[in-house]
Amino acid sequence: MADTPGDDRTLSGDATPLPDPHHVDVADAEAQFNELQRVLSIRSQQAGSDSTDRPSTEPDLEAGEKRQEAGFDLRAYLTSSNDANERAGLAHKHVGVTWEDLQVDVVGGFGHKLYVNTFGQDVMGFWLAPFRMLYSAVQVAVPALRPNPPLTTILHPSSGLLKPGQMCLVLGCPGSGCTTFLKAIANERKEYARVLGDVRYAGIDAHEMRKYYKGEVVYNGEDDVHIATLTVGQTLNFALSLKTPGPKGRLPGMSRKDFNKTVRDTLLRMLNISHTANTYVGDEFVRGVSGGERKRVSIAETMATRAHVLCFDNSTRGLDASTALDFVKSLRVMTDILGQTTFATLYQAGEGIYELFDKVLVLDKGRTVYFGPPSEARAYFERLGYKSLPRQSTADYLTGCTDPNERQFAPGRSEADVPSTPEQLEEAFLESRFAAEMRDDLAKYKQRMEVDKTDQEEFRKAVWAEKKRGVSKKSPYTLGFTGQVRALVIRQFQMRLQDRFQLITSFSLFTILALVIGAAYYNLQLTSQGAFTRGSVIFAGLLTSALDTFGEMPVQMLGRPILKKQTNYALYRPAAVAIANTLSDIPFSAVRIFIFDIIVYFMSHLSRSAGGFFTYHLFIYLAFLTMQGFFRTFGLMCSNFDFAFRLAVFFIPNMVLYAGYMIPVFQMKRWLFWIYYINPVAYAWVGSMENEFMRISFTCDGSSIVPRNPPGVDKYPEGLGPNQVCTLFGSVPGQDIVSGRNYVNIGYGLNVSDLWRRNFLVLLGFFLLFQITQVLLIEYFPRYDSESSVTIYAAADSDTTKRNARLQERKAARQPKSSKEAESEKLEEEQGTTTKFHGKPFTWEKVNYYVPVPGGTRRLLHDVYGYVKPGTMTALMGASGAGKTTCLDVLAQRKNIGVVSGTLLLDGKPLQLDFARKTAYAEQMDVHEGSATVREAMRFSAYLRQAPEISKEEKDQYVEDMIEVLELQDLADALVFSLGVEARKRLTIGVELASRPSLLFLDEPTSGLDGQSAWNLVRFLRKLADNGQAILCTIHQPSSLLIQTFDKLLLLERGGETVYFGDIGPDCYILRNYFARHGANCPPNVNPAEFMLDAIGAGLSPRIGDRDWAEHWLESPEYQGVLAEIERIKMSTSSDDEGESKKLTMYATPFWTQLRCVVVRNNLKLWRSPDYVFSRLFVHAFISLFVSLSFLQLGHSVRDLQYRVFGIFWATILPAIVMSQLEPMWILSRLVFIREASSRVYSPYVFAIGQLIGEIPYSLLCAIVYWVLMVYPMGFGDGSAGVAGTFFQLLVIIFVELFGVSLGQFIGAISPSMQVAPLFNPFIILVLGTFCGVTIPYPTLPSYWRWLYQLSPYTRLMSAIVSTELHGLTITCHPDEFIIFNPPSGQTCNQWAQEFVDGFGGYIANPNDTSACQYCQYSVGDQFFLPLNIRYDNRWRDAWILFAFTVFNFIVTIIASRFLRYAKR
Repeated sequence: MADTPGDDRTLSGDATPLPDPHHVDVADAEAQFNELQRVLSIRSQQAGSDSTDRPSTEPDLEAGEKRQEAGFDLRAYLTSSNDANERAGLAHKHVGVTWEDLQVDVVGGFGHKLYVNTFGQDVMGFWLAPFRMLYSAVQVAVPALRPNPPLTTILHPSSGLLKPGQMCLVLGCPGSGCTTFLKAIANERKEYARVLGDVRYAGIDAHEMRKYYKGEVVYNGEDDVHIATLTVGQTLNFALSLKTPGPKGRLPGMSRKDFNKTVRDTLLRMLNISHTANTYVGDEFVRGVSGGERKRVSIAETMATRAHVLCFDNSTRGLDASTALDFVKSLRVMTDILGQTTFATLYQAGEGIYELFDKVLVLDKGRTVYFGPPSEARAYFERLGYKSLPRQSTADYLTGCTDPNERQFAPGRSEADVPSTPEQLEEAFLESRFAAEMRDDLAKYKQRMEVDKTDQEEFRKAVWAEKKRGVSKKSPYTLGFTGQVRALVIRQFQMRLQDRFQLITSFSLFTILALVIGAAYYNLQLTSQGAFTRGSVIFAGLLTSALDTFGEMPVQMLGRPILKKQTNYALYRPAAVAIANTLSDIPFSAVRIFIFDIIVYFMSHLSRSAGGFFTYHLFIYLAFLTMQGFFRTFGLMCSNFDFAFRLAVFFIPNMVLYAGYMIPVFQMKRWLFWIYYINPVAYAWVGSMENEFMRISFTCDGSSIVPRNPPGVDKYPEGLGPNQVCTLFGSVPGQDIVSGRNYVNIGYGLNVSDLWRRNFLVLLGFFLLFQITQVLLIEYFPRYDSESSVTIYAAADSDTTKRNARLQERKAARQPKSSKEAESEKLEEEQGTTTKFHGKPFTWEKVNYYVPVPGGTRRLLHDVYGYVKPGTMTALMGASGAGKTTCLDVLAQRKNIGVVSGTLLLDGKPLQLDFARKTAYAEQMDVHEGSATVREAMRFSAYLRQAPEISKEEKDQYVEDMIEVLELQDLADALVFSLGVEARKRLTIGVELASRPSLLFLDEPTSGLDGQSAWNLVRFLRKLADNGQAILCTIHQPSSLLIQTFDKLLLLERGGETVYFGDIGPDCYILRNYFARHGANCPPNVNPAEFMLDAIGAGLSPRIGDRDWAEHWLESPEYQGVLAEIERIKMSTSSDDEGESKKLTMYATPFWTQLRCVVVRNNLKLWRSPDYVFSRLFVHAFISLFVSLSFLQLGHSVRDLQYRVFGIFWATILPAIVMSQLEPMWILSRLVFIREASSRVYSPYVFAIGQLIGEIPYSLLCAIVYWVLMVYPMGFGDGSAGVAGTFFQLLVIIFVELFGVSLGQFIGAISPSMQVAPLFNPFIILVLGTFCGVTIPYPTLPSYWRWLYQLSPYTRLMSAIVSTELHGLTITCHPDEFIIFNPPSGQTCNQWAQEFVDGFGGYIANPNDTSACQYCQYSVGDQFFLPLNIRYDNRWRDAWILFAFTVFNFIVTIIASRFLRYAKR
């Protein structure tokens, strides 16, 4: 990779001279563009013969030259330059933007705070909901009662103009309204309460632009939102496939494929990410491209939309200075030649970047304080009375003038005579000549737009020409609906195929489930025993496949950010996604369900005919697709997963209970039977049942004959005699063959002639209905995750109230002081805390790092040497992808894959057990416990990472000092998840500093911060270093002022090669002299940090010199000096050994302290997560209540006896509920733990125990609610155990709840991701439920499965509760439950059947009659459960065995937490 810039030189002749970055000249820009065009043209041509999906091979230079002769015109393809447009007759798109009195308001008054909702508030809100709904209805009827929510203006009336071909830089401190301004200009207004004013695009108003041309105005957000499992090339191919112009919008003879490939390759090369084309984009959880490269993918995707009004929100975040400058230069050139209109907010914009813009807009608290030429902005603020700071970049200077903490007034000036409040600055600007010129330009431009409609007409014509044939002129989309669906289907295919792990796991799991069901019901015979179990296997197969689609709900919600971004880009209609999801899933799900059905159908010996199987498969698969649509509908309809979960649970129990299997339709309660008729599962089950039973007949034998011989008796005929009857539904007296048609007709009320005319058609209707609901919901009622920057606070207690007041007092006291006074005061305040740092020297020698790659290993670092001394700051710099973060990870001992070689010494000694906790590492990804406040997060770190001998009061005060230093006073009680990017970054550093480390590593600490915040942060780090802290940090885009704050620099180039390590010097003179010595002279007005990256070829510019800079370094005296200094450090530290015999510990605090802190944090998290906890409580209450309503006040009949067992069996669903909610929570908590564990904050055992303890109170509450709503409505406790028995049942329900928690945590602990964990649930729940003795009674269970019966915790659950409930319960048959038979002539019923009754139990209601004997199967509940291997005397044993399963899960969870982290880095 290091040689890539050199290729540019070879191909384009001499190296392109560096332009003067302080002058913006269109002609010069075009010249640069021509040169760039030549280089990129050749590159594109070389790659032209390669498949887009293969990594490119060595370029064919000859072929490249030949293609160059054919004239690949970059303007014609990418910029549609004027010459090419005229030749091809293509219209141009020049869109000037005007805004007049643009004002944006949001809900919430001044000082209004939103507080986090808690579990207690949610419970209260649930009970008050009916009254609130009633009041809302009254408000609708009486408008006077409607509240007017207070509004706050976050962007005050602003006016301006940006013409085609111009670029505007928007500057301001965080919270000044930069993002709001960009979104308002980009027509993204939905998240704001009100947007006032007039915004026009080439004279077209905002409403028309949004409706017909929304894809021409796009906003590129600060956060990178991508599909992690797509490659960079696929991501761009997708965007281009939906934005390729039609034949009228392309040059003649140019195919869509050629156009897409050319533009894609050009974008990749322009942004210097060609090497990532076949790499996953990745995210926090999926390994992919680097953060800087991912940002460039976002930029490329935005450019691929070919929009002409572009709004970039901090799009250089994460890019090094050289790459950022290259990006803005490319933007400048494209804007000039294409005539685009570009707005951008950039943090830490260097002088070279700043001067590429035509206009600069400075905002302060939403007010415009300057809008005009960039070249005059500095002078304007100096004239107002602000101190001139020539060494500070202009962008940082302008931003600093709006920051009360950092601005400085000119000598002799003060706040009294300088406009310093936002209002005063706005007023001063409105009275300036710049405002007058802007108003004059705006009026003239608007007048010209009204008179001369050329631009507008050309724009409309160009947009229409780009549309594919058949697309309506009024449509904002380039491609028609079918084309959109096709592109989305291809994308979904790629996603699924590339997510191999989930693909293999889901297929394997479904196959295993099928084998379990097939084996459980193996080879069912056509006898009476195979009748009921045939219904069971059909029901089990149907539910397994249908309810597997439950996982579609979270998938729909996780895809919302992508959907929002891409529909705002007008890539496709939202409805296309719904249809594409269904179509792309069919090939995968069809194969999976087909395999599943084959195994279940033929293993269980269902009717073996082609017609029977394919009809069965059709019904099962149609049910699968229907339920998939059902759950996707909920996923689209609901605002969050927990609400969707509650709503789904409202339906799932009813779908299972009212499918016609557990309760035949004619026995359903009259007020609930209608559920059966609106239940798609019922139609699928009925259709499958009718399909099976219409083809078979049964032989009546065994336990279905009454009376029959008990053991040791041979009184009755072995077959079906004249005085015996068959108890199977549909049997005919005197016949031992029972027709399947009659069986389902009499037993379930089913008519086989309804198979196609009713069941199939209704099921098909449900499938189509849910497809339509998806389309309507996603198209007309989209729910996007709100990305509003509303900060959520936790209610303050007395202690935090006092501390907040003290922080605000100190903040107010600092305000009026001059900068010098304030700085010296801050330094004095910090002396008490920072002087305790005892930094130690850290050295590394000959560090190499190899990672495994397919086919071998790859070296990422090569012979890196260096050191960090106490009291110094060392910067680690390099191009994006040079290995900066990798090097930092290796030095901080954070790598757990690959091979590290070399010598790392702390204080001259090898790294020891306590290295990780004595050092701090502020990572680039800000991973924190989202429900904690800023203060709580920092205290947690201080309590567990500082020495235990330091008092709690001292730790608390230290945290307050850190909050003040990091300027987080106003956010001390804000919840972490609601913080903005900049505040989260400060918190990350604060959490690490709270540990008082002796060595501090920071990865991109200034990434995402504006220039002023970055300067504050680095200045703060400087103070820490001056007080004994040793600091090593990677840094992007440092300004010339920022880079001088560091003492030393370690500079890497691609391949992990060292380019320089040594002092920087005042004004970077040491660094500049080193580069000048090797032919790279830094001009006096260029930022040295940017220059040196350009010099080594880090950006698009070719490197300076004909030798690799790594070779220069190895031959330099500075390199020898580094080696000598490392030896001196080692010698001085080895002789300084104090012979400490202090015991080394991995953690700073003892086990019980860790556990206390972790449990307190977990309890707070759950209390502040009402969606999670209350959803769980709601689901328990609802399932218990609804099942109880179906089995309300059960009597003592045989049917009621079975219903009692069914009612109890529903308790087996509790673990499934708990697991599905708990697993994602566990895995998210583990992500936080992984970050904290790398710093040895607390042990994995503490993490696992703390997670369980936090769940216990809510588990007890859920168990009690479930028990109350189960026991009393159903009328439990009528047996011998009485009321005491019901309390024993409560104990068992609690054990089941805890079992569910421990099992969910166990699965979470062994699962690598949230997507994988739910795949285990169906298998576990199915196995445990199938083999517990209910669906397959113990006597009929094959002997080879009985070990699973003993192993299933549900066996113990059912045994304990059923035996307690039924023991001693007197059974009295209803008249329709008696089995009627006639005794032989001359015998009474008692004489004929007494031996049978004695052997099998039950009773004869008319013992002395001589005909129509009425036999009741049971006389007491014990007769039901004793044949099922259940004993009342074993109930306590069973309960404690169930508890033992919980303990086992818990122990395994702890072990898994220790050894399975799934955190490769």
